[in-house]
Amino acid sequence: MTTDERHSHIAIIGAGFGGIGAAIRLRREGYRDFVVFDRGGDVGGTWRDNSYPGCACDVPSHMYSLSFAPNPEWSRSFSGQAEIWAYLRRCVAEHGVRPHLRLEHEVHAAAWDDAAGRWVIDTSQGRYTAEFLVAAGGPLSEPSIPNLPGLETFAGEVFHSARWNHDHDLTGRRVAVIGTGASAIQFVPRIAPAVERLHLFQRTPPWVMPRADRAVTGIEKRLFRHVPGAQRLARAGVYWGREAMAVGFLHPAVMRVAQRIARTHLNRAIKDPALRAKLTPSYTMGCKRVLLSNDYYPALARDNVDVVTDGIAEIRPEGVVTRDGSLHEADTIIFGTGFHVTDMPLAQRLRGRDGRTLADTWRDTMRAYQGTSVTGFPNLFFLLGPNTGLGHTSVVFMIECQIGYLLGMLRHLRATGVRAIEPTPEAQADFVARVDRKMGGTVWSRGGCRSWYLDATGRNSTLWPGYTWSYWLRTRRFDAAAYRPVPVAQRVGVAAGAEEAR
Repeated sequence: MTTDERHSHIAIIGAGFGGIGAAIRLRREGYRDFVVFDRGGDVGGTWRDNSYPGCACDVPSHMYSLSFAPNPEWSRSFSGQAEIWAYLRRCVAEHGVRPHLRLEHEVHAAAWDDAAGRWVIDTSQGRYTAEFLVAAGGPLSEPSIPNLPGLETFAGEVFHSARWNHDHDLTGRRVAVIGTGASAIQFVPRIAPAVERLHLFQRTPPWVMPRADRAVTGIEKRLFRHVPGAQRLARAGVYWGREAMAVGFLHPAVMRVAQRIARTHLNRAIKDPALRAKLTPSYTMGCKRVLLSNDYYPALARDNVDVVTDGIAEIRPEGVVTRDGSLHEADTIIFGTGFHVTDMPLAQRLRGRDGRTLADTWRDTMRAYQGTSVTGFPNLFFLLGPNTGLGHTSVVFMIECQIGYLLGMLRHLRATGVRAIEPTPEAQADFVARVDRKMGGTVWSRGGCRSWYLDATGRNSTLWPGYTWSYWLRTRRFDAAAYRPVPVAQRVGVAAGAEEAR
């Protein structure tokens, strides 16, 4: 492949919901000169990598899918991992995305070249260049494993839930599960009946609500297939129902109603007062991620499962030692400890105009205009960047808002002939200040917990502090006044031309 063949107008990092969604919309807009990099051997991102037992979505299927690529065949109201992954692969096949994919291309570094006005992208398969770089890797892509003393001495098998070892049979094993987040509450009920002993190490108990899951009937599927607008109507119902749930997150006092439901759910499943006390949160619901499950509490009530709330002191070859000196014997350790969200590794690989990495720029906290663009990093665009995650509904909606905003930017540049832009420092600072002001009254700031939503400074740099319709209003049109052109000294190739970008 020649250097020219390795140049594209647009390069996208990540082939999950963001990357695939952006690729479909770009093609519909008429763009053909773009590539999608992914380190994996297939598309799917989070839904390819997370294949642990019981893996499923906690957002209803009709909302956790692309509005411009509806799926009338969902089998359940809450879809499982295999079905979501199959949906994404089908989107690639049906919407002509396959030729744009560059699979098994891990992006090691990307640097902005001022003179050429392009991004220079070093991948595991060589160097590429592009005028625009779209970071669609997502916040839940890099597993986080705590630095526990002695972990390297453990004599058994160790893996993270996002890198599940399916070759390791857990039947009859003594298993230590570290973490009680969204992944653990799904896989613990699946493995508990098979293992000899399961020690679940819990730092903070989650709030758990009943999961209103059911099979989608054949009549419903036929309706979605053959009645125009039926699935859009179902999606709209889910959307507004989920938006109503945001009231509790934005006004914590409202959460008392939901907490009563969650406590009843706990009390019905857990009869042992001591175990119930361990599983009862002391913070306001929503401060940490609210989890959905009907089988988590019954699994913890099993005779072969114990919930350990003492902190972990060290790992020994034969098991886990807690701070009270107890040794919990194990031959397998499974981490359900989440992901690098506020310290995303990709930030260390991106260099802007002054040569600084994005990680250096974000040393204190992540900041971006509209959660999509960063001062000093021309033509870099994030999908699900800072402060665009959600606690109550589907992030796919936010991704679609951002894709529309990206397309608006591309149209603006094509119309004006400007080749490179970045947000002004003033616009970025004003946006971040507005986000922080709105965050102050939310449950994430006032709920009395420490969550993965917060970065090392204590700032919530992860979530959007409002309704998703308010974000749609902000991004429905590209606001060119918030950006400034970046001088480019040298014109490069025909790929930069407006008409050749299509």
